[in-house]
Amino acid sequence: MGMGCLAGPVVVCAVAMTNHFYNEHHKKLHWLRESKLLLPHQREKFAAELLKEKDLVYAISSVSPKMIDKINIYQAARLGMKNAIKKLKPSFDLKTIVLVDGKTKIRGVDYEQVPIVKGDRKIFVIACASVIAKVHRDKMMVGYAQKYPDYGFEKHKGYGTKYHQAQLIALGPCEIHRRSFAPVAKML
Repeated sequence: MGMGCLAGPVVVCAVAMTNHFYNEHHKKLHWLRESKLLLPHQREKFAAELLKEKDLVYAISSVSPKMIDKINIYQAARLGMKNAIKKLKPSFDLKTIVLVDGKTKIRGVDYEQVPIVKGDRKIFVIACASVIAKVHRDKMMVGYAQKYPDYGFEKHKGYGTKYHQAQLIALGPCEIHRRSFAPVAKML
């Protein structure tokens, strides 16, 4: 999450679930969608439901703005995906197939992979990961708002809103701004 933001890390979540969870709980979570299609209170409600499930495990990985600037946002997201998958340690036995949100496989991941374009809109488990990652990242940005109060991160979460861009012009970039992104780069 946070691919198009001007500030903050990119956050990725890997999710593993049992067939029992998918078959039983999928029904009660049938309104769960890709995170950008949900309102903030809906995402938080779904994330809370998902995180209390014993038949679902997750791992979150974030990649810093400095690393994003160094390797680019696409490679940073892929690095985050690889790291989240490596951190994921399900306590239940399952055949592992990595469903990748995107058009290419992730280098350095030894599991069977199926890339799915717009997977977060099509595949339930990817949508679950999307919601968990978005809620986690939003909380991180609220924390950054306390450290950098004049940028309004608690409102726009680092996206390039008019307010955020106005604050960038007035204050210049702070430590968590992505210097390789055009609206920030032109201020340096």
